Amino acid sequence: MNTVSDALARVLDYHERTKHHLNRYAAGPETLDWDSQPDPFRRFEGAPTIRLPLAAGRLATPFGALAAPETVPPQPLSLEPIAILLELSLGLSAWKQYGPDRWALRCNPSSGNLHPTEGYVICRAVPDSPDGVYHYVSRDHILEQRCRFAEPGETPRLFIALSSIHWREAWKYGERAFRYCQLDTGHAIGALRYAAAALGWRLRWVSGIGFAELAAGLGLDRDEDFSGAEREDAELLLEVIVDPASMESGATVPLPPAAEWHGRANVLDPHPIYRWPVIDEVAEATQPPATTPEPGVIETYPPRQADCPEPAAALIRQRRSAQHFDRREVLSTAGFYHLLDALLLRRAPPWDVWELIPRIHPVLFVHRVEGLEPGLYALPRRSAIESELRAAFRSDFTWIKPTGCPDHLPFYRLAEGDCGRLSRVIHCHQAIAADCAFALGMLAEFEPIVEKAPWRYRQLFWEAGLLGQVLYLEAEAIGVRGTGIGCYFDDVFHELLGLSGRTFQSLYHFTVGFPLIDTRILTLPPYADRP
Repeated sequence: MNTVSDALARVLDYHERTKHHLNRYAAGPETLDWDSQPDPFRRFEGAPTIRLPLAAGRLATPFGALAAPETVPPQPLSLEPIAILLELSLGLSAWKQYGPDRWALRCNPSSGNLHPTEGYVICRAVPDSPDGVYHYVSRDHILEQRCRFAEPGETPRLFIALSSIHWREAWKYGERAFRYCQLDTGHAIGALRYAAAALGWRLRWVSGIGFAELAAGLGLDRDEDFSGAEREDAELLLEVIVDPASMESGATVPLPPAAEWHGRANVLDPHPIYRWPVIDEVAEATQPPATTPEPGVIETYPPRQADCPEPAAALIRQRRSAQHFDRREVLSTAGFYHLLDALLLRRAPPWDVWELIPRIHPVLFVHRVEGLEPGLYALPRRSAIESELRAAFRSDFTWIKPTGCPDHLPFYRLAEGDCGRLSRVIHCHQAIAADCAFALGMLAEFEPIVEKAPWRYRQLFWEAGLLGQVLYLEAEAIGVRGTGIGCYFDDVFHELLGLSGRTFQSLYHFTVGFPLIDTRILTLPPYADRP
């Protein structure tokens, strides 16, 4: 068994060795054969299946209503709303085609569109769904029954579990892939929370279940079911709450014994060329234990002004990652502050999925925003961290609140000046970081957090991915588009801010702007073969 110090050493070693630098990138494959890309869809061959209805189009909840969840009447717990939850979170949103190439897009974004995240459904006394564990297959919108429980449940309870297949990301990104798998988990958490809110449901992280218990409950530890196939790493368990008044007080959930298991995992890549053992090492070092929520004080902010009338289902399914931005367009002041306000922690979706102190704080490269001078800005997401950031950052930063900034928004200008070229260099020389309206780096409170609990290395990435999901959907709501950036020069960004040591570390970057659409690429329906 790893001690905390051993686990911490592995985490810090992994984090340092997977940084990109101006003179070298983190270790990855020297070449890619796209014809041998791993299968993006896991199946458990031989498992009984349940064909889910495609019903999300009938859900009329406006996207703006999700900011005030008490206004959305809860759907009853049955198979059709469960199908909508999965369709709007982990399901396909479209197929794309360019010449002979065809690929799927999903409602939950993923680094490189590689989708390492797998979803599982656990049903106890749920109408129309026999008790058991199910694997969700997004390609076909079906549930595969992995097991049925030996003991029937008495109280209706529904859970969603997430796992990661590291090889899907490592095939393209090498050692840095573990980072991206955790960011994708964060995106999936956000996608599930937004979809649940559209149904009038709550979603709660079940922190009282540890890695080994969750892996066993999902059947991920069954060697006989994964013979020759890529393994999955359990991430976390979420409980769907239909009626908060009947919510059980216990933090843990017993996973009852299975009467029998069904299905064998398919092989995703029959001829892998590379191996990255450091990914397995950091995965083992960060296996989440059963834990209790982190106590903390929630800031008080005015209610969000979210009035987007478009159906949430339509907006969720139209979300895309921008590939190119139009640098001639300028983002409105109102739109910009709307996006920043959505990042503040409130007891509303998606932040109410867990009780955790916000540890991720955006630093922004503002390029083209109405009424704002181009320059470097910061958004500390909790008041107690502001003094620490000021002390850690460069002493010549001004920390001036821009004229016209909403009073409740902790937003500060650090330095004025055109930072387009600088942003492009930091983001691995990618043009989107300069052509956007703004780019940002998500700075995490790092070493003091992971030295106490190394498993929180995962959770910090989950929080960063959750911020990314908020930006994706809120950008769509105001008529612009975002894209996540996993490639950036870590320490160059830190040096720009004047940071030393590992008290703060950047874990994810993001851009928002006006997209340029490549009309040569066809967009096709996600489930055209389904009635």
